[in-house]
Amino acid sequence: MDKALLPDDPEKLKELILQQNRLLAAQNAAIADRDTVIVDRDAVIADKSAVIEELSEQVELLKAIAFAKKSEMAKKPAKDEYQYSLFDEAEFVCEQSSFEPEVVQVPAHFRAKKGRKPISESIPRKEIVHDIPDEEKICACGCELSRIGEVVSEKLDYVPAKIRVLRHVRPKYACKNCEGTEGDGPSVKIASMPPQLIRQGIVTPGLLAHILINKFCDGLPFYRQNKMFERLGIDISRSTMSNWTVLAAERCGPLMELMYEYLRSGRIINLDETPVQVLKEPGRENTTKSYMWVACRSGTKPVVLFHYAPSRAGKIATEIVGDFKGYLQTDGYAGYNALGESEGITHAGCMVHVRRKFMDVLKAGSKKKKGTASTVVALIAKLYRLEGRARKEEASETEILTMRTEKSSQILEKIHEIITKSSSSVPPTSLLGKAISYALGQWARITVFLENPTLSLDNNIAENAIRPFAVGRKNWLFSGSPRGAEASATLYSLIETAKANKLNPADYLCELFEKLPHAQSSTDLEALMPWAVSKNAETK
Repeated sequence: MDKALLPDDPEKLKELILQQNRLLAAQNAAIADRDTVIVDRDAVIADKSAVIEELSEQVELLKAIAFAKKSEMAKKPAKDEYQYSLFDEAEFVCEQSSFEPEVVQVPAHFRAKKGRKPISESIPRKEIVHDIPDEEKICACGCELSRIGEVVSEKLDYVPAKIRVLRHVRPKYACKNCEGTEGDGPSVKIASMPPQLIRQGIVTPGLLAHILINKFCDGLPFYRQNKMFERLGIDISRSTMSNWTVLAAERCGPLMELMYEYLRSGRIINLDETPVQVLKEPGRENTTKSYMWVACRSGTKPVVLFHYAPSRAGKIATEIVGDFKGYLQTDGYAGYNALGESEGITHAGCMVHVRRKFMDVLKAGSKKKKGTASTVVALIAKLYRLEGRARKEEASETEILTMRTEKSSQILEKIHEIITKSSSSVPPTSLLGKAISYALGQWARITVFLENPTLSLDNNIAENAIRPFAVGRKNWLFSGSPRGAEASATLYSLIETAKANKLNPADYLCELFEKLPHAQSSTDLEALMPWAVSKNAETK
């Protein structure tokens, strides 16, 4: 400012300086307000960008669920994806690991000749001979042709099912001389009817087994079976088949008690659950979700046990497990937490569920996070290759334990290192953040398999066991009542346990329904369990 323009009066000069200071303060405040607005705007934009990214991930994942293949197998990376991995920190850590390169030897082999599979010799044969006329069996020289062989062509035929009636005839006897007046016994004597599974019913063990296998093994609802029986000339209503199912299941109740005992006597139980809709539940709407639980015991005398319950509460799992002591393997559902902390129970986790979370990241296609997810999936694949190789070579429990201690544990340490390092820089609400959080939360359980060679990496035993129920549910949709749901649980248990013991479930149910009415003791019931029937079949 020009000194000539300054006032001579000191008071006026002081007032002018104060005025200029106020102007400068106002300008600084305006600048600060502008900076605050800019910062707030940037924060809002960052928040919205994060939300958009999360929503985009969800959209891509939903598109993959709706339209992509349902298989969880990871596809091999494209050529250009290898270059991307060089700039990803997680991939770099993986590449710098001390793992020895995996060498896979493929033995020399010959391509199998293409052809039709032979028809089983157990199927009955009916011969149809196609011969040449007798006049063509004379040679041009006048001699009779000799048969030197034959050409056989086998073709499959189908004989439609037939319904027949078994007439149980019981002759009656009486004395015409005294007409029963000489004795105190009955005047008419007649043989007693053999014990029947369903008293006063027209169904035989063979027909009952056929109906139940159609529904619980092949997923045919009763209304479809009703149409099939109508084509055979007989009317068996849906309600009749439902009543037969409930009565048969109730008669098999003692077998279910034995199955619970065998389940709890093992060292490992695999547990899972799936929703089911049940009508007419007391105090509940028909649209309320109920659950079918499945518990599996593998090894000798395998058991696949289904249990219906109106809720998914952890107390249901406690009821199923009972006084069991050993390893309990489940997914990450919180309802199993209290049970896994019980005395005498060691809770093992499921590696497949951990992998599934990271596979969701790959399905969503987020390239920024794809490197870490693909690295974890690749390392988990190494774990499964080691386990598969051990099964193929039929390794002993000692060899499996050594392999897991020396190799599998190193892979798990590398996975833990990667996800721990990434957890601090990944938004917890993103798909990758959720996958990492789930893996870290389940880490103590998914590493339990290292200490026991009989444990599997995952809970696939229970998930595979519950799959037939889930497939059947798509056809029959719901159970008509809690009593019907309990009957379904019993019959699924018998059928799937028979399969686990390598029995034909139709043959097993037929034999069970024939012999169960004659069972009088626990020894008789033991002989009807699937593993006992399987052993008897092998002996024969």
